[in-house]
Amino acid sequence: MTTALHALSRRAQRSISAAATVAVSAVVLTAFAPAAHADALDTIAQTGVVRIGVFEDYPPFGSIGPDMKPQGYDIDVANLIGRALHAKVELVQVTGDNRMAYLADHKADMLLSVGQTPEREKVIDFSQPYAPYFLAVFGPKKLAVKNAGDLADKSISVARGTLEDLSVTKIAPPSATIKRFDDPNGAISAFLAGQVQLMVVGNDVGATILARHPAIEPEQKFALFSSPDHVGVNKNEPRLLKKVDDTIAQARKDGTMNEISKKWLRAPLPKDL
Repeated sequence: MTTALHALSRRAQRSISAAATVAVSAVVLTAFAPAAHADALDTIAQTGVVRIGVFEDYPPFGSIGPDMKPQGYDIDVANLIGRALHAKVELVQVTGDNRMAYLADHKADMLLSVGQTPEREKVIDFSQPYAPYFLAVFGPKKLAVKNAGDLADKSISVARGTLEDLSVTKIAPPSATIKRFDDPNGAISAFLAGQVQLMVVGNDVGATILARHPAIEPEQKFALFSSPDHVGVNKNEPRLLKKVDDTIAQARKDGTMNEISKKWLRAPLPKDL
């Protein structure tokens, strides 16, 4: 982490355009199409490479360190999975908009930092959770906001296509203005610059903002929902999914996952995760 701007970031318009609908349908159809590719675990074993989709602009889960190399919670988990698969890890940089398509098109073998939703369950499978995560609305202390109704006539920043976007869109009153940005840094920058009154981010990002920007007295207004992070894989890849699940289970049992959590989230892995 460097500055608050570069150290903080993460994870649809209400009326989806016809073009967007076609694009979403294409991804779904691709995911459900009869498999024309080799079993993913066999392919990884043959090539010796596993391609893992990660955010590289979302500390502490993923960012570029002082040595210009990716670092973060997800980077450590990706390397953990790579070792278990006896494969070299190829990190695939993704965004909230493109990562599901990358997985469906087999540009990535799996995705990290994926929240589990009924919509996503239709097109991908999920590992057991490996990291705690919940979304919340944050804003300055002087602004009275306690629930979804209080978002009326307020402006809110989110990263486009993320769970933050989907969750606040679902509960915001019609008079709320949701401003969507291409990446989490854009959404956070808009809030810090006073271009919006509120923002929706994860608990980890919000906590860091509270610590680094006391002048604007930011605070958590209310939580939206808990959405632990999972590894996402394509449908019909049971062997790969089991290998990932076994890796996470072993890392939790031997304390490795707890050490990763303390290193990047500065808190032990929750026992009820």
